[in-house]
Amino acid sequence: MTDSKTISRRTLVKTGIGALAAPAVLPAQAQSQVIKIGHVSPKTGPLAGFGEADNFILEQVRGILSKGLVNGGKTYKVEIISKDSQSNASRASEVASELILGDKVNLIVASATPDTTNPVADQAEVNEVPCITTNCPWQPYFFGRKGDPKKGFTWTYHFFWGLEDVIGAFLALWDELPTNKVVGGLFPNDADGNAWGDANIGFPPALAKGGFKLVDPGRYQLMNNDFTSQISAFKAAGAQIVTGNMIPPDFATFWSQAAQQGFKPKIVTIGKALLFPSVIDSLGERGNGLTSEIWWTPHHPFKSGLTGQSAQALTEGYTKATNRPWTQPIGFQHALFEVAIDVLKRAKNLSDPKSILESIVATNYQSMVGPIHWTGAPVKNVTKTALVAGQWQRKAGKSDLVITTNKTAPNIPLGGKLQPIS
Repeated sequence: MTDSKTISRRTLVKTGIGALAAPAVLPAQAQSQVIKIGHVSPKTGPLAGFGEADNFILEQVRGILSKGLVNGGKTYKVEIISKDSQSNASRASEVASELILGDKVNLIVASATPDTTNPVADQAEVNEVPCITTNCPWQPYFFGRKGDPKKGFTWTYHFFWGLEDVIGAFLALWDELPTNKVVGGLFPNDADGNAWGDANIGFPPALAKGGFKLVDPGRYQLMNNDFTSQISAFKAAGAQIVTGNMIPPDFATFWSQAAQQGFKPKIVTIGKALLFPSVIDSLGERGNGLTSEIWWTPHHPFKSGLTGQSAQALTEGYTKATNRPWTQPIGFQHALFEVAIDVLKRAKNLSDPKSILESIVATNYQSMVGPIHWTGAPVKNVTKTALVAGQWQRKAGKSDLVITTNKTAPNIPLGGKLQPIS
């Protein structure tokens, strides 16, 4: 994120998207009705990495919408109201309620782990407001909200990959190096951790089927300051692979204590914590060789249906505007607003929440993260996106996230080969 809270339009012009972001006067026929989009994501707290690109994306989208939104031959002013969940589920629910009941948004969107997506979606469902979410595996989103596959939800729709995809990507990754197939599991006591470690829908049955032995010491509490019991269990079992889903501070604690206690696995593949270059850089040399799922990169073969930008062009715009390395949520945050705008353009009556909902259901859109089309699979309210896996490797003194396996999505290009942790 930049030092300043808002990226200047001059900066955006320099990055090649100035034509999209340049201020414009709303046409004279613009309607008096203002269409409001509510947005919730974690801009502060331990999950702030997921919201790191928010300012850039919001600036870009607001620039595009400064000309208004055309629907049915009429042009409407659009206001985006963005709020910080502070990486806290209760706060996410609170700000979602403010957006729905106070600001009276026409559509609410949210992203980044079930701590944000679930409470926002729950508020939207109970208040009958159309809602689109992303950046959370679909099982914690759907089953974490006690969803019934036979019924689904009415007002809330989601796009992202699922546990079956991350498991498939991780197994393909681990097959690239010889190991004893003993896996230590680190699953926190939260919606993500409970889903990933679930005996029925999580990692245990898939690992057993793949010939791996899982060592699961049980759920740990978030912001844990002592992973000695987990490390001892992994060492006793001879675990050569470590996996799980952790927030960045917890992984940093675990990885530091693993070094202190002489635990040296060959492969460490962690969801959530190892997505961000800032986390890897904070680990120093011990960040090199760590692995994670990969949802989006500059090399993905998709482009924006809103701006026409390729993944590479969007990435270059971000890095030039912010002076920071690219992060995976850039593509999904962009896609979230792409889909929202497409929905509003197609809605037959923007004053009617049911009409906006019908437009969501009818979505068939090519986005920055691939096709978005709710077909009823895997469940009514979810459509899936592509997922691969890879490794952080040092190149020219900088950490680069390299795609090393694409068996789960062959259309995503490979970038290199998996190396054992040095």
